[in-house]
Amino acid sequence: MKKITLLSALCLLALSPATPAFAAGDAKTPPEQDWSFKGLTGTYDRGALQRGFQVYKQVCSACHGMRLKSYRNLEALGYTPEEVKAIAAEYTVMDGPDDEGEMFERPARPSDRFVSPYPNEETARYANNGALPPDMSLITKSRKYGADYIYALLTGYSEPEHGEVLQAGQYYNKYMAGNKIAMAAPLADDVVAYEDGSPTTMEQYAKDVSQFLTWAAEPELEQRKRMGLKVILFLLAFTGVMYAVKKKIWADVKH
Repeated sequence: MKKITLLSALCLLALSPATPAFAAGDAKTPPEQDWSFKGLTGTYDRGALQRGFQVYKQVCSACHGMRLKSYRNLEALGYTPEEVKAIAAEYTVMDGPDDEGEMFERPARPSDRFVSPYPNEETARYANNGALPPDMSLITKSRKYGADYIYALLTGYSEPEHGEVLQAGQYYNKYMAGNKIAMAAPLADDVVAYEDGSPTTMEQYAKDVSQFLTWAAEPELEQRKRMGLKVILFLLAFTGVMYAVKKKIWADVKH
């Protein structure tokens, strides 16, 4: 297997299915985490979402795009319109043609999609020795166990177990099919500075970015749960009314 670049090793999360180069094996089932968005009344933790976006921006976005998200969507994380505008302006997009028929570059706007780290798929594969970094927009929906799997994979690197031998460019991960992954651990303690005083540990980074990616895949989760509660309450009330009507109609009938 070709040796991967340092940038790829740090940024590519290797969340795509195992390639034929790795024999399929029994990966451990990810432990169930206590997420704030779980349950019928669960909601997203805005602080965790902002920290997760910071991890994605500083670590993951060098290789992984999020083509289904626009910068203005970040307002749902608690950012102000001014903050979103400033975040978007950090990136450059190709626009045009202008009055002379020429394409030109300009700072990204809140209405623009997240800027991809690569201009096309061929460039992405070339930069990562043939591997195409998966888009992160729906990653938690496309993987079994969702956020639990993402968190487990990011924290599941260890020394080989059961005497397994790794080839050059392979790393051991207990939650990866086959337990062999062609990517070094992308997270480590103190690689991202948090301004809110949260722990700057690998586990905290993994938990925060897992929550951010869950929001990216299911931004409507809270609205859907609110609607579900309303429907349940309506059905309960409707059932009570129907029972009262039935008792009224059949009150004079002997059973």
